[in-house]
Amino acid sequence: MMKAVAVSEYGGPEVLRVVEIPEPHAGPGQVRVRVHAAAVNPADTLLRIGDIDSMLVGRLTPPYRPGLDAAGILDEIGPGTATDLRIGDRVMAMVSQVEPSGGAYAEHVVLAATQVTHAPAGTSHVEAATLPMNGLTARRALDLLDLAAGEWLAVSGAAGAVGGYAVELAKVDGLRVVADAAPADEELVRELGADVVVPRGAGVGERFRETVPAGVAAVLDAALLGADVVPALRDGGQVAIVRRPGERGAAAGLTGVTVRDVWVPDYQHARDKLDELRVLAERGRLTLRVAQEFPAEQAPDAHRRLEAGGARGRLVLTF
Repeated sequence: MMKAVAVSEYGGPEVLRVVEIPEPHAGPGQVRVRVHAAAVNPADTLLRIGDIDSMLVGRLTPPYRPGLDAAGILDEIGPGTATDLRIGDRVMAMVSQVEPSGGAYAEHVVLAATQVTHAPAGTSHVEAATLPMNGLTARRALDLLDLAAGEWLAVSGAAGAVGGYAVELAKVDGLRVVADAAPADEELVRELGADVVVPRGAGVGERFRETVPAGVAAVLDAALLGADVVPALRDGGQVAIVRRPGERGAAAGLTGVTVRDVWVPDYQHARDKLDELRVLAERGRLTLRVAQEFPAEQAPDAHRRLEAGGARGRLVLTF
């Protein structure tokens, strides 16, 4: 048996409970990770409150387990599995909450070998757990936008997890970046690499446009602002959205522009993309920001802290 944090009923943070469930083992094409750290994401709360119930029923048996990011030690390799990983390696992975593996809030998780790569050298498990899902979301968004070096990208929510990685990856790609920030976050966003920082809040699209009078080529809307970012765009501009239409909190009002729907599960098995993020982290091009660690038993507190807002860096559960 193993310890996990799961929900048997939907509701507030208090429904997250430590449970004992059967310990899984790696089959063909799979590896098992002894999870030491699992980051806490807004998407985890969608499972907890029941917003993705239709994706769980019929596929998994309750209790349901949240968690999209895992870091730890590889401790099993399934028969016939092709991988350069070895037992004992420090690894990280993006995990799916809606597949048989279950989410990352557990002592062990079994994954396809294509989901797992080495953790960045010199990082802790907690630091490594901050990278996979949000890093891959930013990478997927930029790949969909497919901008040429030197073009202008606007990033909303630049001090957040996706937004911060988006700024740093955009600079790796040779883009020019205008980003938003609260006064307390302006220095952080500049350190991440933004060329210009404007005040966040209502009217940010107009402030982006004042900075780039000809209009930016694209907006990566990590803050879910929707129509408010449209004034920033030049003719033919694009907006990358990180929450799908119809999902709770999804942006609205994006008419007359090209919308790129960033569905990060498209990169769930893109091990090459995740490994590129590892290399960039090792080179200091990506910043792994931890706001606070919580023992697994304090998962409700971690969710309350997430929902209170304002965390700069990731909240991480330890197992």
